[in-house]
Amino acid sequence: MSADSGGEAPLKPWTVLGSRELLDASPFLKVRAETVELPDGRRVESFYQVEQPDYALMCVETEDGRFVMLRTYKHGARRVSLTFPAGALSPGEDPLAAAKRELLEETGYVSDAWTGLGDFVVQGNHRGCACHMFHARNARKVAEPDDGDLEEMRIELRTRKELIEAAARGDYAFLPVIAMLGAVLLPELREGLSMAARAQGA
Repeated sequence: MSADSGGEAPLKPWTVLGSRELLDASPFLKVRAETVELPDGRRVESFYQVEQPDYALMCVETEDGRFVMLRTYKHGARRVSLTFPAGALSPGEDPLAAAKRELLEETGYVSDAWTGLGDFVVQGNHRGCACHMFHARNARKVAEPDDGDLEEMRIELRTRKELIEAAARGDYAFLPVIAMLGAVLLPELREGLSMAARAQGA
């Protein structure tokens, strides 16, 4: 039972009383310290907030039912990892437009069948950024990749069974990738997320 059901009082958000900038490494990173007041009146003088660009994460299925994956080194994890195509949003860019742009740049694939699965904050207390999740179907290759990223990338086409086997081997280094995997492979979860995303966009 949620806190907002069964006659219980709804939970209240915190109140931001002030904010001061500690680090500005735009456009990649900003750090702020907020002064916040809790619903019970307690005050926290330095509740740190991290701002990074939001990004799109795409689960992409080809016309023959395979998934477009990338194998690449990621310095945050200090390892080579299997991951879904992803990329940062430019300031003011629509998340779906960013997803389509990044998919073409990173893989050379395009799709005309996109389903939004919602957007989710990556860090519960510090925010970090929001991950905009999309499921694309019937993707087809129309060009060679031209992403210009620092990382070397290798495109791998994987079956649904191979995606699960890769998880069992520990091939995925990042939590959002595991979340996407669950969202796409569990029909009830995928449908619930897509319905919620449509409702938020209404």
